[in-house]
Amino acid sequence: MGTTKAQMFTERQNELAKFFKVLGHPARIAILQYISTQNSCICSTLVEEIGLAQATISQHLKELKSVDLIKGEIEGKSVCYCINVERWQSIQSELNTFFNNTASNCC
Repeated sequence: MGTTKAQMFTERQNELAKFFKVLGHPARIAILQYISTQNSCICSTLVEEIGLAQATISQHLKELKSVDLIKGEIEGKSVCYCINVERWQSIQSELNTFFNNTASNCC
């Protein structure tokens, strides 16, 4: 979306669009599903679990981090990732509001 068209919409609408664009890849959904089921941060098991190359996993993690869905912490020579619970809850609240305010009186 061009800069001039993005300006037609609210900041929140643009933010949600970016969020959904990042979620638009099945590998990112798989990564989020895996990370969200773990009791600790994930450091190196994603390549084995998801089955993609390390470079590909890293690119997907970068995209998920760009919308703050995950947090990364450096532990030694590794970066360990976990769900950013505060951001996740914020998005969940926004979506609940969106769906709960949808009129049910249409076709």
